[in-house]
Amino acid sequence: MTLAEYTVVRDMPVEERPRERLRLRGPESLTNAELIAILLRTGVQGENVVTVAGRVLSRFHGLEGLGRAGFAELAKERAMGEAKACQLLAAIEIGRRVAHAQPPERRIVRAPENIYSMLYAEMAVLEQEHLKVVLLSTRHEVLAVKEAYKGNVNTVVVRVSDLFRDAVREGCPNIILVHNHPSADPTPSAEDVILTKQVIEAGKLLGIEVLDHIVIARNGYVSMKDRRLAFA
Repeated sequence: MTLAEYTVVRDMPVEERPRERLRLRGPESLTNAELIAILLRTGVQGENVVTVAGRVLSRFHGLEGLGRAGFAELAKERAMGEAKACQLLAAIEIGRRVAHAQPPERRIVRAPENIYSMLYAEMAVLEQEHLKVVLLSTRHEVLAVKEAYKGNVNTVVVRVSDLFRDAVREGCPNIILVHNHPSADPTPSAEDVILTKQVIEAGKLLGIEVLDHIVIARNGYVSMKDRRLAFA
């Protein structure tokens, strides 16, 4: 029998039950549906909790979509309700906070994907554009990540001087700009390119090198330096 054919988890072979597998093999051995099933705890008549978890994942198009789901739309799903929606949203938020809380000073940026992996969980689901400045040491260690702007990221509303305030204060020699596109498309806009050129030129006057400008979206990221956009 497949897992979906078992009406309740207790009817499954012991070694196939999510909690038992987690205890014996670790959480990394479980599928996304099995991890969510542990949070939800129970299914409904005719549908075990693993099947419920798989259905919810499918309904919201995977973990990324689930991370953007609101309380009301989760609570109205069959077999969910308010209590389970709260449990699931709380677990998702804990995951985000754990990722964000890891000491940035221990990270060294060797490639654009290092920045992407560090900030994706936080930035890809934002409904507005946020512009962050990553402060880097001479060895490209991440010293801090500062939010510089929230709203439409373009040359009309973003003051270039604001992007260097923390770097100047901290005597930081290198920065990387990072902003998100609320759409799924990380392709830089013409305004992104213009802003980046202005920041690079300002950095030269201040003795601060702009190493990259990375755009993050739900479907991935673009390194403007790799694309040779604004960077010579």
